[in-house]
This record gives sequence, structure tokens and C-alpha cells, in this order.
Amino acid sequence: MDAVKLYEGGVYLVDGDQIVPEAEVDAVKNAKGREVTPDQARRGTIAYGIMQAHNTSGDEKNLKVKFDALTSHDITYVGIVQTAKASGLEKFPIPYVLTTCHNSLCAVGGTINEDDHLFGLSAAKHYGGIYVPPHIAVIHQYMREMMAGGGKMILGSDSHTRYGALGTMAIGEGGGELVKQLLGQTYDVATPEVIAIYLEGAPAPFVGPQDIALAIIGAVFERGYVKNKVMEFVGPGVSTMTTDYRNGVDVMTTETTCLSSIWRTDEDTKKFLADHGRAEDFKQLDPADVAYYDGCVRVDLSKIRPMIALPFHPSNVYTIDELNANLADILADVEKHADEISGRVGSLDLLGKVDAAGLHVQQGTIAGCAGGNYTNVIEAAHALRGKSCGAGEFALSVYPSSQPVFADLVKKGAIYDLMQAGAIIRTAFCGPCFGAGDTPANNTLAIRHTTRNFPNREGSKPGNGQMSAVALMDARSIAATAANGGVLTSAETLDCWGDVPEHDFDPSSYEHRVFNGFAVAKEEEPLVYGPNIKDWPEMEPLGENILLQVCSKILDPVTTTDELIPSGETSSFRSNPLGLAEFTLSRRDPAYVGNAKKTAAYETARLEGAEPAELADVFAAIRTVTPEAAADNVEIGSMVYAIKPGDGSAREQAASCQRVLGGLANITKQYATKRYRSNVMNWGMIPFQSEDEPAFEVGDFVYVPGVREAIASGATEFTGHVIRDGKVAGTMALYVAPMTDNERQIVLDGCLINFNRNRR
Repeated sequence: MDAVKLYEGGVYLVDGDQIVPEAEVDAVKNAKGREVTPDQARRGTIAYGIMQAHNTSGDEKNLKVKFDALTSHDITYVGIVQTAKASGLEKFPIPYVLTTCHNSLCAVGGTINEDDHLFGLSAAKHYGGIYVPPHIAVIHQYMREMMAGGGKMILGSDSHTRYGALGTMAIGEGGGELVKQLLGQTYDVATPEVIAIYLEGAPAPFVGPQDIALAIIGAVFERGYVKNKVMEFVGPGVSTMTTDYRNGVDVMTTETTCLSSIWRTDEDTKKFLADHGRAEDFKQLDPADVAYYDGCVRVDLSKIRPMIALPFHPSNVYTIDELNANLADILADVEKHADEISGRVGSLDLLGKVDAAGLHVQQGTIAGCAGGNYTNVIEAAHALRGKSCGAGEFALSVYPSSQPVFADLVKKGAIYDLMQAGAIIRTAFCGPCFGAGDTPANNTLAIRHTTRNFPNREGSKPGNGQMSAVALMDARSIAATAANGGVLTSAETLDCWGDVPEHDFDPSSYEHRVFNGFAVAKEEEPLVYGPNIKDWPEMEPLGENILLQVCSKILDPVTTTDELIPSGETSSFRSNPLGLAEFTLSRRDPAYVGNAKKTAAYETARLEGAEPAELADVFAAIRTVTPEAAADNVEIGSMVYAIKPGDGSAREQAASCQRVLGGLANITKQYATKRYRSNVMNWGMIPFQSEDEPAFEVGDFVYVPGVREAIASGATEFTGHVIRDGKVAGTMALYVAPMTDNERQIVLDGCLINFNRNRR
């Protein structure tokens, strides 16, 4: 499929519909009759205008952004409020939406989930926030319906915070970045490059937003083409899709590892906002007549066909037709990868699910911020009207993304059609996306219109001998598969698409159930704590020298945040930092927690004034490097080595859990995302990188002398001395990528909480 083309180098977009490679700039100069340069034309992008409008630094190359609104869900909002409270928070200075859409079922840990929900409501009352109760809306649908608008910037503590199709640049980050905004601080980042996503043609009726998104992800992810950059959607193809449809493409841009997204707006954007009672939030957004982009992804929408992202990543894409034509070879590769993940042979049998009819799927799910949108569910209902999902293994669940969407689907008969076909209808809930709902059976294959299909994210536990798998597809092809009794089927085989009635948005359920206390903080309203909600433990400032014990060594090409700290039921313990930390790396390296605790015990002994007896030979080796090294100037902590950690979720727990177990640093070849690296620094750990091969094993030590002074002075290069069997076994060249002044100080202080306490 040649639907997606990547340009080498920068391009100029002229008059919104002509792409000119940078090398051909003379054609642009001649057409416009003026001098044109990349630096000048960069200011013509939509993204540039929005970023600079929110930039308080006075330096267009280094942003200090203040956002218009914040949003968090119930996996993250307790920790954020607790951190901000410990840092001096008095009230929410901007709208902060707390949604309860992740652990909504309250099915694990007794009262702990509902306790967290009551804490969220009490925080909205006490500090002046907006609280969305369970089952009312998933986080991003509420923000689309009620908050996003032209020219805004919104920061969320969920990686899929993306509202570009409504004219909002939205960014998903760890909780520490939201804490900074709550305290009146800024989001500091070098001005990112902007990549044009030029859309032309129109999607076929049987092609949905997930198909387009997967085609783009498959083209850009492995190359890192848009990593930590802004994806700007332009071109005539934008207006061939409704805004609801565009939202489904936009939310998946997170899986490219981009920083943010923005779309040109049009009459349909205007209509969407007006239909949601917010006509005043529309702003016409277009690039200037000449705009320079640092790259271009050219997408011919008419050439895209129904897609599938096979386990275990959204970039593992094929057309459904290609997969069905090559089932044996492609599925054998997936099975091999499953065995590598599980550490055992025969962990997943996909080839055994193939017969003369095709590939048999055991579960289908349409849910969340990507799949549960109005248009997707309407199309699925049309495909299943008068048909049956069958009475066998295959089961279909549908989760409308909000109560207003759900209510309109009921009024229009779509829910009736789905239920008559055998589909199960559930409330707005993000659970299937992260392993807290619809976990498939062992050795089964699920197809989902959700956002991710990372290893074990669907809820299986490899440590218990479990392995199930998820493939991502569009709701249309999932419905076609359901109509075919669970045999994998492309939506192209049906002729029922495109008859989508206008969505009638009714905000009554929000008016009746959402608590809106913005700007009316009531200090007399107490925060309501359940027994599992614990304060953050105290954390030390960075020592003069550090001794890192290798507690995990991961050589996978990419390590996801779901592997660093599992999602699903473990996330129910999120409000107890030490309790949650017990699950750190539990599905990837079960020995890590025990290793880290052993290292932490050494540090406890050191703080009591003595060199740990078990490390006498290690300290002797250290003194061959630093003769004056002693217990009072060598901090001891744990370290994780991974090649490329941090793909996926924005959850700060991927870093905070390491930190509360005594983590001092990570060593990597690169960080998969900016947000994970930011989490590492906000929790006081050093984000080391190295091009050297890791000449150490778990249990060895890496000694970094003079690290505190070096970080304080802005140094970027360090030497790590590898200590094995009580001797210096070699050195390792370490470096840190650029850090802002505040980021350096946060690491020196030991964490963001300490940083803010010290500033009071």
C-alpha cells in the first residue's frame, strides 16, 4: 500500500495545497515574489502561532508554556493533588478536570478505588475544580465536548491528551508537569519541530479513522520521524472527514511518539463546537500562505484500506487483506515474538485459530477515546443490524465514550440494533485499553478499536503462565468480523457505510452529575482520605557522589511504561506510593523489586553513618577513583538499564515507583518519549544515556564521582566506573541530554516536591 509517503528533509507548504521540497525554494520565491527562508516561514505554521501565544519566556526557541486547562483521570489525580498539596497548593488557578474513567468498576482492593473517587470530588470542592463521576465520560471525550477549542493549549496526565482536530494543541505528560501548572510554574521545552501531515483524497466509505491512524503510525514509528515533534494536519483531505471522525485519527497520534498535534479548522469544526454549545470557542486556523515544516507525511486517503495492527505494538501494521493472504507466515512471526516476551515456547497459538473459513477471533471491543465515538458506534450498529455475533467463543462489547453519546445512540436505535445482534453495551470506561476490563482468556486473540496493544496491557499475567493478544482495528472491520461470526473480516466486504445521522448532543447528564467548582474553591471543604491514600515518602537531595547498583538490565529494543509499572488491576493501588511500587517491573523483571530493596537497605545503613559492611570491598574500589570517598559523601541507589524505555503511557508512576524504592538514575541509549524522561527528572533521578554497550550485569555497581557539582554546573558528560567483585572493571561514558535550569535543580533537590518546598 503506497498511501503514505515520507519526505526527506523539510518542505514548504504554499497556499495550503502545494508541497515544495526545501531544495526547490527558488520556486516558492518566484511564485511569491519575496525572500523565503526556513526560519521565517516556520512562523507560518499553525503550531507556531499557538505555542508562541502561550509562551512566557520571550524566547521563541525555548518555550515556557502556561496552559489554558488541565485534565487527569483517576489513576493519576490523587498523586498529582498530593504532590501539589505538599508543594504549597492553595487553589486550582485554571480549569482542572478530574475524570473518573479508569478504575470505574471498583473491582479490586475493596474500597480503595471508590475512596480515590471521593478524594477527587473533595479536591474539586476544596481547590475549585471540575469532577466527572464514574461512567459519565472518558477523559478525552469530555474534554472534546466541553473544553477544547480553537487556539487553546491543554495539558493532561494521560498520554492520549490530543484535541488537535478542534484546534487545541494538547500534550500528555506525567503528573509533575501538571503540578507545575497548578503552582503557577511553566512547561519548559525547546520549541519542537513541526511536521506537516498533508492529507489529500477522501477515505473510502468502509475506511475508518483507526485505519488512517494505523497507516500513519506504521510509516513513521520505527523511523522516529515525528518523535517529540508536532504533527500538523493540513491539506484538502482534512475537510473530507467530519470532526468526530478526525478526533478518532487525532487521538492515535500519541502512538507515533509525537509531542502534540494540531489540525487546520473549517466549517465542520465550527459546527461541532456550535452543536456542543460552544460556538465562541471556534477559531479559524490555517497555515500562512508560505509555511515551512521540518518534514512531511503525505497521505492519500483514497488509497488507505482497512488495517490491522497485530500484537504487540500499534506500528505492527498490515492491511487486513494482506494478513488474510499470508496468515501462516505473519502469524508465525507474532507467535515467535510472544514466546520471546513470555520466556517460554508455545505461549500463544494463533495458527491453531485458522481454518478454511479464515482466522477466528475470540473477542471484539469498541471502546474509549478512540473507538467509542458516536460515528464509530453508529457505523458498527448499521453493520450488525439484523445480524448475529453468534453463540460461540466470539463476543463483542461496545463502550460509548460519554453519556451524551450513549443517550443519542439510544434515541437513534443504534443501541437496540447492537443488542439485538448480541453485542454487550457498557458505560463510558477506559478499562479495555489498559487491562482493567474485558481481559481476554488465555491463548485468545482480541480485536479492538482502542489505543494500544502492548504486551500484556490487555491484562494477562505472564508470570502466571498467561498470554493473550490484542490486535487493533477500526470499529467498522470489527463489526464486519462480528457479523461474520468472529472470522477476521475487512469492512470492505460490506456495503452499509456512510449513512450517519447528525449527532444530537444533549448536555443534561453533565449538568445533572458533573461537579463544576472552578473559581469557587471552598477551603472549608475537607479532603476526604481513604486508608490506602498515603503521602509521598521523604526523598533525599542528590549526593556529592553516587553509587548505582544495577537492579535490572533490559535489552529489549523498546520498554513500555506498562512494563515499567503494569496497568490494569495494579493501578488500583496508585494512591499508595510504596504499595504500588511493589509491582514495579513485575511483569518484565520480577526480581527487580527485591533487588532495589536490598540496595535501599545499603543506603539506610549509610544514612545511619556507616559504610555498609557488605560493601566494604566496593568502597575500597571506589577509593581508587576518589580517595576521600566515604559514607558521608557517596549516596547509594538503584539503577535500571534499558535501551529505549518509556514508550506509551504518561503515568508518572513509571518513574516514581523506581524513586520510592531508592532509584537514583536510569541509563539508556535513548528515551522513547519526552514525557518519560521528564517524569524521571521530576522524581529526582538522573536521566543518563550512553552509547557504550552495558559492560555490567545485575548486582554490579556503577560509581559516578562528582555528580552533584557536575549537574549544578551544567555539565553533560560523566564517567561511570563499573565495579564488579570488589574491583573497578572498566569505565562507561555517560551523558545527559539538555536540561533546563529548573530540571537540574529538581534533580539536585531530590524531587519536584523538595524543589517547591525549598522555594517557599
